[in-house]
Amino acid sequence: MDSARGPAPRTGSWDAAGFLRVWRSLDPQGRGYLDDKELDAFCRQMLTTLGTDEAVMDENVQKVKQQLVAAHDLPQDGPVRMDQLARVFLSEDENFLLLFRQESPLDSSVEFMQIWRKYDADRSGFISAAELQNFLRDLLLRRRRPVSEAKLEEYAGAMMKVFDRNQDGRLDLSDLARILALQENFLLQFKMDACSTEERKRDFEKIFAHYDVSETGALEGPEVDGFVKDMMELVQPSVRGVDLERFRESLLRHCDANGDGKIQKSELALCLGLRSSP
Repeated sequence: MDSARGPAPRTGSWDAAGFLRVWRSLDPQGRGYLDDKELDAFCRQMLTTLGTDEAVMDENVQKVKQQLVAAHDLPQDGPVRMDQLARVFLSEDENFLLLFRQESPLDSSVEFMQIWRKYDADRSGFISAAELQNFLRDLLLRRRRPVSEAKLEEYAGAMMKVFDRNQDGRLDLSDLARILALQENFLLQFKMDACSTEERKRDFEKIFAHYDVSETGALEGPEVDGFVKDMMELVQPSVRGVDLERFRESLLRHCDANGDGKIQKSELALCLGLRSSP
């Protein structure tokens, strides 16, 4: 490729989370492709990330787009799919991780804890390589993409390499949260100490409704886990599975007045110094 035409796009410049954030801003309907004008906007975002001068931005956008089409066999006039651009801009590992962020969006910590409890089968507080393989197998089967056990082991190994920060051969709670790109802690939007009593009561109603996914009027199982996880993360950013277990047991001892293993709405309100609505 002639260097006089401008620098070729650098692959691997973005991580999967950044790539998906830009993609969703340009494809909010979730069509799975970008048209010609949207591809221009995508290239502009990429060049901005690389520090391109705004004075020559328009010219460089067209150069980069032409190079993308020529070098990576993209459609000249037709739509460009997400997987086609991902192969250009993401490394192999990050390309694979895009699968999780695209296909497994999580809206709450309750959903996250349902996954954690299912695959931390031995309740060790960690996800082992074998448990991670079970997770990947189920995910790929849901997408109707069965893979061999050898390939599954390869995938799990790659993810362990990327996300096992202390290299002990297992993933902690915070590691899996990074893989699944869990959305921002729901509790961060509330400032209980700075509110009046009436405002605190209104906030409590919103908070309880968010974690009471089953709408039973009581938190149980992963609903308690999700609430505990978010509460802990308000004071420490990286929560370990074993720490969550201890805090969960402590919360149940203090709030579960009738000993049924659940936290009733009235019980949680009492623990927080409030009275819930009848």
